Amino acid sequence: MFSIVRPALVASLATFCASLALTAGCERPGPAPPAVGNAPPAQAERVVVDAPRRKTLTLTTTQPGRIEAFEQAPLAAKVAGYVESVQVDIGDTVAAGQPLLTLKVPELKDDERRHEALVVQARAELKQAEAAVVGAKAAVASAEALVAQAGAGQARVESEIERWQAEHRRIAELAEARTVTQKLADETLNQLNAAESARRETDAAVRSAEARRDEARANVVKAESDQGAAAARVQVAEAELAKARTMASYTEITAPFAGVVTRRNVDTGHLVSPGGAGAAPLLVICRTETVRVFVDVPELEAERVDAGKNGDPAVVAVQALGNLKRPARVTRAAWSLDPANRSLRTELDLENRDGVLRPGMFALVTITLDERPDVLCLPATAVVRDGADAYCFVVHGGKLVRRPITPGLRVGPDVEVTAGLQPTDSVVVAPSPALKDGQTVTAAKLEAK
Repeated sequence: MFSIVRPALVASLATFCASLALTAGCERPGPAPPAVGNAPPAQAERVVVDAPRRKTLTLTTTQPGRIEAFEQAPLAAKVAGYVESVQVDIGDTVAAGQPLLTLKVPELKDDERRHEALVVQARAELKQAEAAVVGAKAAVASAEALVAQAGAGQARVESEIERWQAEHRRIAELAEARTVTQKLADETLNQLNAAESARRETDAAVRSAEARRDEARANVVKAESDQGAAAARVQVAEAELAKARTMASYTEITAPFAGVVTRRNVDTGHLVSPGGAGAAPLLVICRTETVRVFVDVPELEAERVDAGKNGDPAVVAVQALGNLKRPARVTRAAWSLDPANRSLRTELDLENRDGVLRPGMFALVTITLDERPDVLCLPATAVVRDGADAYCFVVHGGKLVRRPITPGLRVGPDVEVTAGLQPTDSVVVAPSPALKDGQTVTAAKLEAK
């Protein structure tokens, strides 16, 4: 039975395959017929276009800030002593130089009086030294007069010697000729010897007078040196007195500037010591007619912060004061970033003559980092980045044209274009990755909002 069925099945399969082959040969497409008449071309891709628009782009950053006093001085004692009186309390407004606190240190007053007496003593010694200089100079003048007198006597004796020398020679010649007696010749010789003895005496007197003159001159030098030393002692005494008075002045603590007392940690009768690092201040004064607003600008925006002579404009809003807003300008910046949060410490000085702004308040600060008036802009979606280059697609004559551009400032959805576009260009607003340069497209105008 199996042998009978098998030939029949084979015949049926052959017939079925033949029919399939015939059917397939009838549906295979032949060569495409040529276009006839106005047959429609393949449909182009549809894109939305818009012209670049002119806008004023303003780049701002809004960051939380805090208000602090323009200056804050923690006041401490320079000297140890008892508090004699405290003239102010917290919240008091003080003027620059106003006494705030007085210490009682009697030993400083005693030291001041002692140095005053030392100054008087030093000045008296200086007067004595000046008088000694005058006396020494007078002694020099007297000694010089004695030298002159001794010199005159010496000249007179020399004349006498010359006279008796000549007389002795003449008498000696006459005695040899027996014109005069020998006794007369001996007498002239004795006169000559006496004159020579007188010369030796006057020479000694001259040397003695010159020695006294030199001694007097030395005394002048010494007296002048003593005078200089006395003058120096006066200066030292006066300097010590000034130091004593300065130390005594530390018993009164005054306000370094006009401001408000914000802390008081002392009462009358307290024993205070000289303040050092970590010691609690006696009083704290804050200068508040101008306040500082501290803002931390993030790293990405830090480069644009301008803290020059005319810093970036800003608006300070204080929520605690009913969202009070005051204009300000960036006054200074730290230049280096804080490694803890990678932000730039920025400060704004704000007038506070009405005293409304208080140190410690929080604020919301909006800083205008850059402003470009009337610039050509594109939507950020229209700009395509290719590494360091940027371009957009422009529709011209129904075809896409890849147009290199130079982007500038970006603010929100808008990007400034500094080069590469004309105001009349039709730019693809949101190009897809499949678009190609030279591709045929159908442009649809972006509907105005």
